[in-house]
Parts: sequence; C-alpha cells; structure tokens
Amino acid sequence: MWEQIVDLAHNEIVAYTGMLLILSAFFLETRDILHSKESPYLVLMALGSGLLAVRAYLIDEWAFFILEVAWFAAAALGLWSLSKALREARVRQ
Repeated sequence: MWEQIVDLAHNEIVAYTGMLLILSAFFLETRDILHSKESPYLVLMALGSGLLAVRAYLIDEWAFFILEVAWFAAAALGLWSLSKALREARVRQ
C-alpha cells in the first residue's frame, strides 16, 4: 500500500495537479473572481502546495520542499483564521 502511494506521488500527474491548483487560484485571484483571504482561494493553494511539497520531499528537492511547505502553512493558517473568525461571529449572534 505505502509503495503504491509513493509511486503515485512520484508520478508527474501529481505535480501537474498541484501546479494547476496553485495557478488556478492565482489566475482567478488576479481576475477578481477569487479573493486571497477567502476559503476557495486558500483551499486551492493549500491543496496545490501540499501536493507539490510531498512530491518535492520524495524526489529530494529540498529548496522546493521548503517553499511549498511555507505556502501550505500560509494557506492553512489563513483557513484556520477564517474558521476562527466565523466561530467568533456565530458566538456573538
């Protein structure tokens, strides 16, 4: 099972999927369709950078790995902040 997961992560499809998710988020944000502090953008960024980080780790691309982990962390922190703000707003109502 683990071997199949590693083989999939080495696959170019994973890299291209991650890249398309990140580029889609960026393209839609620059066209004012998505906004960088809203969940759809942050989810696309987190998923895309997460996929690319796993692949970078498995192929020993350490600079790329660090970059993608930083992008993932920023997106995850943004999502956490949004969910926290939504919970606080519900409590105030």
